Amino acid sequence: MKITIVYYSKTGKTKEMAEEVAKGIQEVKGVDVRFFDVENIDMEYLAESRAVIFGTPTYYANLCWQLKKFFDESGGINLSGKLGAAFATANVPQGGADVALLTLIQHMMVKGMLVYSGGTTLGQPFLHLGAAGWRDTFEENRHLFRVFGQRIAAKAQEIFS
Repeated sequence: MKITIVYYSKTGKTKEMAEEVAKGIQEVKGVDVRFFDVENIDMEYLAESRAVIFGTPTYYANLCWQLKKFFDESGGINLSGKLGAAFATANVPQGGADVALLTLIQHMMVKGMLVYSGGTTLGQPFLHLGAAGWRDTFEENRHLFRVFGQRIAAKAQEIFS
């Protein structure tokens, strides 16, 4: 089963988080994952993926315009029925990552995706809307990003196997 991670990263932190999420996904047997900058997506791989995870930096309590443009102009891309998840980076916990995640979730739902976060049902760490990373705690929370990836991959296998 294939999983795609689509992200935008200006400073490198969101890309770094995408790499950690991918490491978690790779720990789940039978799953192949690739990650792409939103401006360089392998569309064939995306089309074949059962799950797509979107990652954004947070700007003014919202997602980046590059991902917004992707959703706005992706009329020819069928995401319907795919499992979707989101992660965000921000400078501080109060930086609006929650709003960025909710906005991504809305876009995924409009595209007909099945949205999954891992929530609280799987125990700690709680990932209510998706994973979020902050500048000052990024290093100590790398394992949480991997757990997020593991949970999405496991759910995709549960749904699509």
